[in-house]
Amino acid sequence: MPTAPKLFSAVFFALLAAVAAHLFIPVLPEGTQTKLFRELSAVIGFFCGWFIMGRSTGRGTTEAINRGLVTALVRLLLSLLFFSIYFMIRKSTRMMYDGPMDAVLGVLELMLEYGALLKHPATPAVLIGGGIVGGMLTEAVSRRWT
Repeated sequence: MPTAPKLFSAVFFALLAAVAAHLFIPVLPEGTQTKLFRELSAVIGFFCGWFIMGRSTGRGTTEAINRGLVTALVRLLLSLLFFSIYFMIRKSTRMMYDGPMDAVLGVLELMLEYGALLKHPATPAVLIGGGIVGGMLTEAVSRRWT
């Protein structure tokens, strides 16, 4: 059922995902295609905000901060998974894998490769800070409009 906290958290985490993706693009290897990277990250953030953060409101500020951080982390992991699957499919169409098991392992290798790029401090700082702020604001919206 649509509620104000679900809508707010979905929009907030979509914007947070787009900002984090924008900050992550300069860290990517040279020549990486980033046509719809921000937009797809925002879609993932929207659904994470709606289904994870939006459902767990009204339990207090501490729980809201925890849920905001969990939402930001799940959004990051889902983005890494989806984009790694996308790049694996592109590599597999060029016959770069010997079999299906190599392709599955390729997804995990790509996730680790792109996850290692997160040592650049801007993206994790935005995700952590945005997760905390998003959790607190969603809790405030929950108190105000439910």
